[in-house]
Amino acid sequence: MRRLSSQLLSQLSSQLSSLLGALALVLAAQVAQAQSLVATLSTDRVPILSNFTGARIAVFGVIEPGAAARPRNGWDVVVSVRGPRGAVTVRKKESLGPMWLNLDARSYIAIPSFISVLSNRPLEQIAQAEVREDLRVGVDPLIPPQTALRAGANDPRFREALQRIRARQGLFSQNSEQVRFISASVFQAQIDLPGVAPLGAYDVDVSLFADGALVTRTQLGFTVTKTAAEQWVAQAAREHALAYGLTTALIALLIGWLASLVFRRD
Repeated sequence: MRRLSSQLLSQLSSQLSSLLGALALVLAAQVAQAQSLVATLSTDRVPILSNFTGARIAVFGVIEPGAAARPRNGWDVVVSVRGPRGAVTVRKKESLGPMWLNLDARSYIAIPSFISVLSNRPLEQIAQAEVREDLRVGVDPLIPPQTALRAGANDPRFREALQRIRARQGLFSQNSEQVRFISASVFQAQIDLPGVAPLGAYDVDVSLFADGALVTRTQLGFTVTKTAAEQWVAQAAREHALAYGLTTALIALLIGWLASLVFRRD
């Protein structure tokens, strides 16, 4: 009888331990989901005119209160902006006698044409490198793997060269001071688009971190597009290439003829 009671107590204890473990997981999931993030953009459309030199888009966000307590180091916010994707090839020039030739190259498939990563403090202080790599937080994790045009190992020098060139053009950037907390749960960020910003759809990921872990993430987006006369000219050039070319040539000849009449010496 004692033996049976001991076995029964052991089974009850094991079941109770499993139940408490499952309850703890459920509570942890509810706590993680209780914290929500609401964010919005100041505009969802950036028009390109003939005098376009760049644009600034504001990101506003609110961390809604939930069951989760405010982390001891405060909240961290990372805003990742990605432009339209496309293929690009990075070539390496080497001297061969008196000539410089492209002897090696790497191609990137579906790489974002624009990458901007904004945060309230350096990414190294927000999360560990493994976490950032898994969540694709930062400029480098957002760049896809390179493909050699000929047999060869993955060369980090091409990746560094691509980031250096795009950063010089203002297309790749990482700023740890562009997210500002207005209060403990309200923040603001500024997305700066250069004058050479590519046309198309842009994705904006707003991630909320606490003590090095991702709490929640929300996605936004905006579009950079030509408008008015610029859009009409671009559409005409694409859809009626021959007529557009002939019209442009005739306009150039007409302007040249009128200039010869104006500046003609009698």
